[in-house]
Amino acid sequence: MRPIKQISSISIVALLAVLLISCKSSKQNDSWIDLIQGDTLNGWNIKGGKATYEVVDGVVIGTTAADTPNTFLTTNQNYGDFILEIEFKVDPTMNSGIQIRSNTLPSYREGIVHGYQVEIDPSKRSWSGGIYDEKRRKWLNTLENNPKAQKAFKQNQWNHYRVEAIGDTIKTWINQVPASYLIDDKTATGFIGLQVHSIGKNKDKLGKQVMWKNARILTENLSLHTTKSPLKPVITKNNLTVSEQKSGWQMLWDGQTTKGWRGAKLQSFPDQGWVIENGELIVLSTGGAESAAGGDIVTTREYTDFELQLDFKLTAGANSGIKYYVDTELNKGPGSSIGLEYQILDDELHIDAKRGSHEGSRRVCSLYDLIKADPEKPIHQIESWNTAYIKSINNHVEHWLNGVKVLEYERGSEDFLKLVSESKYSKWPNFGLLEKGQILLQDHGDKVSFRNIKIRVPKSKKH
Repeated sequence: MRPIKQISSISIVALLAVLLISCKSSKQNDSWIDLIQGDTLNGWNIKGGKATYEVVDGVVIGTTAADTPNTFLTTNQNYGDFILEIEFKVDPTMNSGIQIRSNTLPSYREGIVHGYQVEIDPSKRSWSGGIYDEKRRKWLNTLENNPKAQKAFKQNQWNHYRVEAIGDTIKTWINQVPASYLIDDKTATGFIGLQVHSIGKNKDKLGKQVMWKNARILTENLSLHTTKSPLKPVITKNNLTVSEQKSGWQMLWDGQTTKGWRGAKLQSFPDQGWVIENGELIVLSTGGAESAAGGDIVTTREYTDFELQLDFKLTAGANSGIKYYVDTELNKGPGSSIGLEYQILDDELHIDAKRGSHEGSRRVCSLYDLIKADPEKPIHQIESWNTAYIKSINNHVEHWLNGVKVLEYERGSEDFLKLVSESKYSKWPNFGLLEKGQILLQDHGDKVSFRNIKIRVPKSKKH
Protein backbone atom coordinates (compact mmCIF):
# COMPACT_ATOMS: atom_id res chain seq x y z
CA MET A 1 0.00 0.00 0.00
CA ARG A 2 2.86 2.42 0.74
CA PRO A 3 4.11 2.68 -2.87
CA ILE A 4 0.55 3.43 -4.02
CA LYS A 5 0.33 6.35 -1.56
CA GLN A 6 3.62 7.70 -2.81
CA ILE A 7 2.50 7.54 -6.41
CA SER A 8 -0.77 9.26 -5.49
CA SER A 9 1.05 12.09 -3.66
CA ILE A 10 3.44 12.60 -6.53
CA SER A 11 0.56 12.69 -8.99
CA ILE A 12 -1.25 15.32 -6.97
CA VAL A 13 1.86 17.47 -6.73
CA ALA A 14 2.42 17.15 -10.46
CA LEU A 15 -1.17 18.04 -11.19
CA LEU A 16 -0.97 21.16 -9.00
CA ALA A 17 2.22 22.20 -10.73
CA VAL A 18 0.57 21.83 -14.12
CA LEU A 19 -2.40 23.92 -12.94
CA LEU A 20 -0.11 26.64 -11.56
CA ILE A 21 1.85 26.78 -14.79
CA SER A 22 -1.38 26.83 -16.77
CA CYS A 23 -2.82 29.71 -14.69
CA LYS A 24 0.45 31.64 -14.92
CA SER A 25 0.58 31.09 -18.65
CA SER A 26 -3.05 32.19 -19.01
CA LYS A 27 -2.35 35.37 -17.04
CA GLN A 28 0.73 36.14 -19.11
CA ASN A 29 -1.17 35.54 -22.34
CA ASP A 30 -4.03 37.88 -21.46
CA SER A 31 -3.93 40.53 -24.15
CA TRP A 32 -4.15 44.20 -23.45
CA ILE A 33 -5.63 46.15 -26.33
CA ASP A 34 -4.00 49.42 -27.39
CA LEU A 35 -6.68 52.07 -27.81
CA ILE A 36 -4.44 54.51 -29.72
CA GLN A 37 -3.54 53.01 -33.08
CA GLY A 38 -0.35 54.61 -34.39
CA ASP A 39 -0.77 58.20 -35.50
CA THR A 40 -4.45 57.94 -36.41
CA LEU A 41 -7.76 58.41 -34.63
CA ASN A 42 -9.07 55.10 -35.95
CA GLY A 43 -11.60 53.67 -33.49
CA TRP A 44 -12.50 57.10 -32.09
CA ASN A 45 -14.99 59.87 -32.86
CA ILE A 46 -15.63 63.39 -31.57
CA LYS A 47 -18.78 64.30 -29.61
CA GLY A 48 -20.05 67.49 -28.03
CA GLY A 49 -18.03 70.60 -28.83
CA LYS A 50 -15.54 71.78 -31.42
CA ALA A 51 -12.19 71.37 -29.68
CA THR A 52 -9.67 69.64 -31.93
CA TYR A 53 -7.76 66.37 -31.57
CA GLU A 54 -4.72 65.03 -33.39
CA VAL A 55 -2.23 62.21 -32.89
CA VAL A 56 1.50 62.92 -33.02
CA ASP A 57 3.99 60.11 -32.36
CA GLY A 58 1.33 58.08 -30.57
CA VAL A 59 0.22 61.01 -28.39
CA VAL A 60 -3.37 62.27 -28.62
CA ILE A 61 -3.38 66.06 -28.32
CA GLY A 62 -6.61 67.87 -27.51
CA THR A 63 -6.65 71.64 -28.04
CA THR A 64 -9.21 74.07 -26.64
CA ALA A 65 -11.55 76.15 -28.78
CA ALA A 66 -13.61 79.23 -27.91
CA ASP A 67 -17.38 79.41 -27.53
CA THR A 68 -18.00 75.66 -27.57
CA PRO A 69 -19.21 73.17 -24.95
CA ASN A 70 -17.17 70.31 -23.52
CA THR A 71 -15.68 68.17 -26.28
CA PHE A 72 -14.98 64.44 -26.07
CA LEU A 73 -12.91 62.10 -28.19
CA THR A 74 -14.76 58.83 -27.61
CA THR A 75 -14.20 55.20 -28.49
CA ASN A 76 -16.48 53.75 -31.14
CA GLN A 77 -16.77 50.66 -28.96
CA ASN A 78 -18.62 50.43 -25.66
CA TYR A 79 -17.06 48.72 -22.67
CA GLY A 80 -18.66 47.15 -19.60
CA ASP A 81 -16.15 45.51 -17.24
CA PHE A 82 -12.54 46.47 -17.91
CA ILE A 83 -9.18 47.61 -16.57
CA LEU A 84 -7.83 50.75 -18.24
CA GLU A 85 -4.35 52.19 -18.03
CA ILE A 86 -3.49 55.54 -19.59
CA GLU A 87 -1.01 58.39 -19.23
CA PHE A 88 -1.90 62.07 -19.47
CA LYS A 89 -0.36 65.53 -19.24
CA VAL A 90 -2.47 68.65 -18.80
CA ASP A 91 -1.89 72.39 -18.95
CA PRO A 92 -1.85 73.66 -15.32
CA THR A 93 -4.68 76.10 -16.06
CA MET A 94 -7.03 73.47 -17.51
CA ASN A 95 -9.56 71.02 -16.14
CA SER A 96 -10.15 67.74 -17.96
CA GLY A 97 -11.20 64.16 -17.45
CA ILE A 98 -11.52 60.66 -18.84
CA GLN A 99 -15.06 59.40 -19.39
CA ILE A 100 -15.85 55.75 -18.68
CA ARG A 101 -19.14 53.88 -19.12
CA SER A 102 -20.51 57.02 -20.74
CA ASN A 103 -23.27 57.44 -23.30
CA THR A 104 -25.20 59.76 -25.55
CA LEU A 105 -28.94 59.06 -25.79
CA PRO A 106 -31.41 61.00 -27.95
CA SER A 107 -33.89 61.08 -25.06
CA TYR A 108 -31.39 62.48 -22.55
CA ARG A 109 -30.73 66.21 -22.87
CA GLU A 110 -30.59 66.12 -26.65
CA GLY A 111 -27.83 63.53 -26.77
CA ILE A 112 -25.34 65.19 -24.43
CA VAL A 113 -22.38 63.09 -23.23
CA HIS A 114 -23.06 61.83 -19.72
CA GLY A 115 -21.60 59.24 -17.37
CA TYR A 116 -18.71 58.55 -15.03
CA GLN A 117 -15.62 60.72 -15.37
CA VAL A 118 -12.20 60.15 -13.82
CA GLU A 119 -11.27 63.75 -13.02
CA ILE A 120 -8.09 65.47 -14.22
CA ASP A 121 -7.63 68.41 -11.87
CA PRO A 122 -4.34 70.35 -11.84
CA SER A 123 -5.81 73.10 -9.63
CA LYS A 124 -4.98 73.60 -5.94
CA ARG A 125 -7.96 71.37 -5.09
CA SER A 126 -6.01 68.41 -6.57
CA TRP A 127 -8.86 65.97 -7.10
CA SER A 128 -7.23 64.13 -10.00
CA GLY A 129 -8.43 60.52 -9.85
CA GLY A 130 -11.73 61.47 -8.24
CA ILE A 131 -14.99 60.33 -9.85
CA TYR A 132 -17.46 62.87 -11.22
CA ASP A 133 -20.80 62.03 -12.84
CA GLU A 134 -20.81 64.20 -15.97
CA LYS A 135 -24.16 65.92 -16.66
CA ARG A 136 -25.96 63.81 -14.04
CA ARG A 137 -25.22 63.64 -10.31
CA LYS A 138 -21.93 65.60 -10.27
CA TRP A 139 -19.38 64.53 -7.61
CA LEU A 140 -19.51 60.92 -6.40
CA ASN A 141 -16.01 60.33 -5.00
CA THR A 142 -13.87 63.35 -4.06
CA LEU A 143 -10.30 63.39 -2.78
CA GLU A 144 -10.63 65.88 0.07
CA ASN A 145 -10.00 63.06 2.58
CA ASN A 146 -7.24 61.42 0.55
CA PRO A 147 -4.14 63.65 0.84
CA LYS A 148 -1.80 60.95 -0.49
CA ALA A 149 -3.65 60.87 -3.79
CA GLN A 150 -3.85 64.66 -3.90
CA LYS A 151 -0.08 64.85 -3.59
CA ALA A 152 0.50 62.12 -6.20
CA PHE A 153 -0.37 64.33 -9.17
CA LYS A 154 2.68 65.70 -10.97
CA GLN A 155 2.29 69.19 -12.42
CA ASN A 156 3.53 69.67 -16.00
CA GLN A 157 4.55 66.01 -16.21
CA TRP A 158 3.11 62.78 -17.46
CA ASN A 159 0.79 61.09 -14.96
CA HIS A 160 -0.48 57.50 -14.97
CA TYR A 161 -4.02 56.36 -14.28
CA ARG A 162 -5.24 52.86 -13.59
CA VAL A 163 -9.02 52.45 -13.66
CA GLU A 164 -10.81 49.24 -12.75
CA ALA A 165 -14.52 49.06 -13.55
CA ILE A 166 -15.82 45.63 -12.60
CA GLY A 167 -19.49 45.07 -11.80
CA ASP A 168 -20.74 47.89 -9.60
CA THR A 169 -17.23 48.80 -8.42
CA ILE A 170 -14.96 51.49 -9.85
CA LYS A 171 -11.44 51.93 -8.45
CA THR A 172 -8.78 54.39 -9.56
CA TRP A 173 -5.08 54.95 -8.95
CA ILE A 174 -2.94 57.96 -9.84
CA ASN A 175 0.75 57.22 -10.23
CA GLN A 176 0.20 53.94 -8.33
CA VAL A 177 -1.48 55.73 -5.39
CA PRO A 178 -5.10 54.64 -4.63
CA ALA A 179 -7.39 57.55 -5.42
CA SER A 180 -11.08 56.51 -5.55
CA TYR A 181 -13.13 53.48 -4.58
CA LEU A 182 -16.78 53.78 -5.64
CA ILE A 183 -19.64 51.29 -5.47
CA ASP A 184 -22.44 52.46 -7.75
CA ASP A 185 -24.56 50.66 -10.34
CA LYS A 186 -26.06 53.57 -12.26
CA THR A 187 -24.52 52.58 -15.59
CA ALA A 188 -23.02 49.23 -16.57
CA THR A 189 -21.60 49.97 -20.01
CA GLY A 190 -20.58 52.80 -22.31
CA PHE A 191 -17.74 54.40 -24.24
CA ILE A 192 -14.43 55.82 -23.02
CA GLY A 193 -13.84 59.50 -23.75
CA LEU A 194 -11.01 62.03 -23.52
CA GLN A 195 -12.31 65.43 -22.50
CA VAL A 196 -11.25 68.90 -23.58
CA HIS A 197 -13.13 71.16 -21.21
CA SER A 198 -15.11 74.17 -22.39
CA ILE A 199 -13.35 77.52 -21.91
CA GLY A 200 -16.30 79.72 -22.87
CA LYS A 201 -15.05 83.12 -24.03
CA ASN A 202 -11.85 82.95 -21.96
CA LYS A 203 -9.18 83.97 -24.48
CA ASP A 204 -6.40 83.20 -21.99
CA LYS A 205 -7.21 79.49 -22.28
CA LEU A 206 -7.51 79.42 -26.06
CA GLY A 207 -5.12 76.89 -27.57
CA LYS A 208 -4.34 75.14 -24.28
CA GLN A 209 -3.69 71.42 -24.56
CA VAL A 210 -4.37 68.10 -22.86
CA MET A 211 -2.38 65.04 -23.96
CA TRP A 212 -2.85 61.29 -23.58
CA LYS A 213 -0.69 58.32 -24.51
CA ASN A 214 -0.16 54.60 -23.84
CA ALA A 215 -3.88 53.95 -23.47
CA ARG A 216 -4.59 50.24 -23.15
CA ILE A 217 -7.55 48.21 -21.97
CA LEU A 218 -8.12 44.70 -20.67
CA THR A 219 -11.55 43.08 -20.85
CA GLU A 220 -10.88 39.40 -20.16
CA ASN A 221 -9.78 37.41 -17.08
CA LEU A 222 -10.10 40.55 -14.97
CA SER A 223 -10.12 38.59 -11.71
CA LEU A 224 -6.49 37.68 -12.35
CA HIS A 225 -5.49 41.32 -12.71
CA THR A 226 -7.66 43.25 -10.30
CA THR A 227 -5.87 45.11 -7.50
CA LYS A 228 -7.04 45.48 -3.92
CA SER A 229 -7.57 49.02 -2.70
CA PRO A 230 -6.94 50.01 0.93
CA LEU A 231 -9.52 52.80 0.68
CA LYS A 232 -12.95 52.66 2.30
CA PRO A 233 -15.51 52.44 -0.51
CA VAL A 234 -17.96 55.25 -1.19
CA ILE A 235 -21.36 53.53 -1.48
CA THR A 236 -24.12 55.50 -3.18
CA LYS A 237 -26.94 53.02 -2.56
CA ASN A 238 -29.34 54.53 0.00
CA ASN A 239 -26.85 57.31 0.67
CA LEU A 240 -26.60 60.92 -0.44
CA THR A 241 -23.93 61.76 -2.98
CA VAL A 242 -21.41 64.50 -2.20
CA SER A 243 -23.31 66.97 -4.35
CA GLU A 244 -26.68 66.01 -2.84
CA GLN A 245 -25.38 66.60 0.69
CA LYS A 246 -24.22 70.07 -0.25
CA SER A 247 -27.48 70.98 -2.01
CA GLY A 248 -29.88 70.12 0.79
CA TRP A 249 -31.15 66.63 -0.04
CA GLN A 250 -32.10 64.23 2.77
CA MET A 251 -32.71 60.49 2.81
CA LEU A 252 -36.40 59.69 3.14
CA TRP A 253 -35.64 56.01 3.79
CA ASP A 254 -32.51 54.77 5.56
CA GLY A 255 -32.25 51.54 3.55
CA GLN A 256 -32.45 49.30 6.60
CA THR A 257 -35.44 50.01 8.85
CA THR A 258 -39.05 51.22 8.63
CA LYS A 259 -38.23 54.48 10.41
CA GLY A 260 -40.20 57.41 9.00
CA TRP A 261 -42.87 55.23 7.40
CA ARG A 262 -46.14 53.63 8.52
CA GLY A 263 -49.12 51.90 6.99
CA ALA A 264 -51.52 54.36 5.35
CA LYS A 265 -54.36 52.96 7.45
CA LEU A 266 -52.24 51.85 10.39
CA GLN A 267 -50.36 53.48 13.23
CA SER A 268 -47.28 51.35 12.51
CA PHE A 269 -45.56 49.72 9.55
CA PRO A 270 -47.45 46.74 8.04
CA ASP A 271 -46.43 43.36 9.42
CA GLN A 272 -47.07 41.69 6.06
CA GLY A 273 -46.93 42.50 2.38
CA TRP A 274 -43.65 44.47 2.60
CA VAL A 275 -40.06 43.32 3.20
CA ILE A 276 -36.64 44.96 3.38
CA GLU A 277 -33.96 42.95 1.58
CA ASN A 278 -30.48 43.93 0.37
CA GLY A 279 -31.18 47.63 0.80
CA GLU A 280 -34.46 47.44 -1.11
CA LEU A 281 -37.96 48.25 0.15
CA ILE A 282 -40.14 45.65 -1.57
CA VAL A 283 -43.91 45.35 -1.86
CA LEU A 284 -44.63 41.66 -2.38
CA SER A 285 -46.77 39.93 -4.96
CA THR A 286 -50.07 38.99 -3.34
CA GLY A 287 -52.42 38.61 -6.29
CA GLY A 288 -52.69 42.08 -7.80
CA ALA A 289 -55.40 43.51 -5.57
CA GLU A 290 -55.22 47.17 -4.53
CA SER A 291 -54.15 47.67 -0.89
CA ALA A 292 -55.51 44.26 0.10
CA ALA A 293 -52.41 42.75 1.71
CA GLY A 294 -49.99 44.90 3.72
CA GLY A 295 -51.53 48.03 2.26
CA ASP A 296 -49.96 51.30 1.15
CA ILE A 297 -47.21 52.91 3.22
CA VAL A 298 -46.83 56.65 3.85
CA THR A 299 -44.29 59.02 5.32
CA THR A 300 -44.87 60.00 8.93
CA ARG A 301 -44.28 63.63 7.94
CA GLU A 302 -46.21 65.88 5.60
CA TYR A 303 -44.71 68.01 2.83
CA THR A 304 -45.74 71.18 1.01
CA ASP A 305 -43.17 72.11 -1.65
CA PHE A 306 -40.67 69.33 -2.33
CA GLU A 307 -38.45 67.45 -4.75
CA LEU A 308 -38.68 63.66 -4.45
CA GLN A 309 -36.36 61.17 -6.09
CA LEU A 310 -36.30 57.38 -5.89
CA ASP A 311 -35.40 54.28 -7.86
CA PHE A 312 -38.04 51.69 -8.69
CA LYS A 313 -37.85 48.26 -10.29
CA LEU A 314 -40.84 46.54 -11.88
CA THR A 315 -41.51 42.85 -12.29
CA ALA A 316 -43.44 41.57 -15.30
CA GLY A 317 -47.04 42.80 -15.33
CA ALA A 318 -46.64 44.82 -12.12
CA ASN A 319 -48.63 47.84 -10.96
CA SER A 320 -47.80 50.35 -8.21
CA GLY A 321 -47.49 54.09 -7.75
CA ILE A 322 -45.97 57.03 -5.92
CA LYS A 323 -48.64 59.31 -4.48
CA TYR A 324 -48.14 62.81 -3.07
CA TYR A 325 -50.30 65.31 -1.21
CA VAL A 326 -51.99 62.34 0.44
CA ASP A 327 -54.45 62.68 3.31
CA THR A 328 -54.85 59.26 4.92
CA GLU A 329 -58.00 60.42 6.69
CA LEU A 330 -59.74 60.29 3.31
CA ASN A 331 -60.98 56.93 2.06
CA LYS A 332 -60.91 54.88 5.23
CA GLY A 333 -62.62 52.08 3.33
CA PRO A 334 -61.21 49.53 0.87
CA GLY A 335 -58.64 50.53 -1.72
CA SER A 336 -55.76 52.96 -1.82
CA SER A 337 -55.43 56.28 -0.03
CA ILE A 338 -56.26 59.36 -2.07
CA GLY A 339 -53.62 61.60 -3.63
CA LEU A 340 -51.95 62.64 -6.87
CA GLU A 341 -50.12 59.67 -8.37
CA TYR A 342 -46.97 59.10 -10.40
CA GLN A 343 -48.00 55.84 -12.04
CA ILE A 344 -45.68 52.81 -11.91
CA LEU A 345 -46.76 50.13 -14.39
CA ASP A 346 -45.64 47.53 -16.87
CA ASP A 347 -47.24 49.17 -19.90
CA GLU A 348 -46.76 46.10 -22.06
CA LEU A 349 -48.46 43.50 -19.88
CA HIS A 350 -50.81 45.27 -17.46
CA ILE A 351 -54.35 45.96 -18.71
CA ASP A 352 -54.47 49.31 -16.89
CA ALA A 353 -52.20 50.79 -19.56
CA LYS A 354 -55.20 50.72 -21.93
CA ARG A 355 -57.60 52.29 -19.45
CA GLY A 356 -58.11 55.73 -17.93
CA SER A 357 -60.41 58.72 -18.03
CA HIS A 358 -57.91 60.38 -20.39
CA GLU A 359 -56.06 58.49 -23.12
CA GLY A 360 -52.74 57.07 -21.94
CA SER A 361 -53.16 58.53 -18.44
CA ARG A 362 -52.58 55.23 -16.67
CA ARG A 363 -49.31 54.39 -18.35
CA VAL A 364 -46.00 54.50 -16.48
CA CYS A 365 -44.90 57.96 -15.24
CA SER A 366 -48.29 59.52 -16.06
CA LEU A 367 -50.30 61.57 -13.59
CA TYR A 368 -52.67 58.71 -12.92
CA ASP A 369 -56.02 59.01 -14.71
CA LEU A 370 -55.34 62.67 -15.55
CA ILE A 371 -52.32 63.39 -17.79
CA LYS A 372 -50.42 61.10 -20.14
CA ALA A 373 -46.63 61.02 -19.89
CA ASP A 374 -44.55 61.67 -22.99
CA PRO A 375 -44.80 58.48 -25.11
CA GLU A 376 -41.05 58.76 -25.83
CA LYS A 377 -40.21 58.37 -22.13
CA PRO A 378 -36.90 56.50 -21.56
CA ILE A 379 -38.21 53.55 -19.52
CA HIS A 380 -35.74 50.76 -18.81
CA GLN A 381 -36.61 47.11 -19.30
CA ILE A 382 -38.45 45.04 -16.69
CA GLU A 383 -36.27 44.00 -13.70
CA SER A 384 -34.02 47.03 -14.29
CA TRP A 385 -33.84 50.10 -12.07
CA ASN A 386 -35.50 53.35 -13.14
CA THR A 387 -35.20 56.74 -11.42
CA ALA A 388 -38.39 58.69 -10.76
CA TYR A 389 -38.25 62.39 -9.87
CA ILE A 390 -41.22 64.51 -8.82
CA LYS A 391 -40.89 68.26 -8.32
CA SER A 392 -43.70 70.33 -6.81
CA ILE A 393 -42.87 73.98 -6.15
CA ASN A 394 -45.54 76.71 -5.85
CA ASN A 395 -48.12 74.34 -7.39
CA HIS A 396 -46.00 73.74 -10.50
CA VAL A 397 -45.50 69.98 -10.73
CA GLU A 398 -43.15 67.96 -12.94
CA HIS A 399 -42.73 64.20 -13.46
CA TRP A 400 -39.33 62.98 -14.65
CA LEU A 401 -38.02 59.54 -15.60
CA ASN A 402 -34.32 58.67 -15.81
CA GLY A 403 -33.32 62.32 -16.09
CA VAL A 404 -35.96 63.26 -18.67
CA LYS A 405 -39.05 65.39 -18.01
CA VAL A 406 -42.15 63.51 -19.16
CA LEU A 407 -44.96 65.86 -18.06
CA GLU A 408 -45.76 69.03 -16.12
CA TYR A 409 -48.90 70.78 -14.88
CA GLU A 410 -50.21 73.47 -12.55
CA ARG A 411 -52.15 72.32 -9.52
CA GLY A 412 -55.41 74.25 -9.21
CA SER A 413 -55.34 75.67 -12.75
CA GLU A 414 -58.46 75.64 -14.92
CA ASP A 415 -56.98 72.89 -17.06
CA PHE A 416 -56.19 70.80 -13.98
CA LEU A 417 -59.66 71.23 -12.48
CA LYS A 418 -61.26 70.26 -15.78
CA LEU A 419 -59.18 67.08 -15.96
CA VAL A 420 -60.16 66.17 -12.41
CA SER A 421 -63.86 66.75 -13.17
CA GLU A 422 -63.60 64.25 -16.02
CA SER A 423 -61.75 61.61 -13.98
CA LYS A 424 -62.43 58.96 -11.34
CA TYR A 425 -61.43 61.58 -8.75
CA SER A 426 -64.38 63.89 -9.46
CA LYS A 427 -66.21 62.54 -6.40
CA TRP A 428 -63.46 63.75 -4.05
CA PRO A 429 -63.92 67.46 -3.15
CA ASN A 430 -60.80 69.60 -3.76
CA PHE A 431 -58.87 66.61 -5.06
CA GLY A 432 -55.16 67.36 -5.51
CA LEU A 433 -55.36 70.79 -3.89
CA LEU A 434 -54.06 70.08 -0.38
CA GLU A 435 -51.47 72.57 0.85
CA LYS A 436 -49.50 69.71 2.37
CA GLY A 437 -49.71 65.95 2.55
CA GLN A 438 -47.86 62.68 2.91
CA ILE A 439 -45.91 60.73 0.31
CA LEU A 440 -47.15 57.22 -0.37
CA LEU A 441 -45.79 54.03 -1.94
CA GLN A 442 -48.60 51.86 -3.20
CA ASP A 443 -49.33 48.20 -2.53
CA HIS A 444 -51.20 46.98 -5.58
CA GLY A 445 -50.51 43.31 -4.93
CA ASP A 446 -47.57 43.11 -7.40
CA LYS A 447 -43.87 42.89 -6.61
CA VAL A 448 -42.15 46.25 -7.03
CA SER A 449 -38.87 47.33 -5.40
CA PHE A 450 -37.79 50.78 -4.22
CA ARG A 451 -34.47 52.23 -3.07
CA ASN A 452 -32.53 55.53 -2.89
CA ILE A 453 -35.59 57.41 -1.63
CA LYS A 454 -34.57 61.07 -1.16
CA ILE A 455 -36.28 64.40 -0.65
CA ARG A 456 -35.34 68.06 -0.80
CA VAL A 457 -37.54 70.73 0.75
CA PRO A 458 -37.13 74.49 0.26
CA LYS A 459 -35.82 75.98 3.49
CA SER A 460 -38.71 78.40 3.80
CA LYS A 461 -41.26 75.56 3.67
CA LYS A 462 -39.52 72.77 5.51
CA HIS A 463 -41.78 70.59 7.66
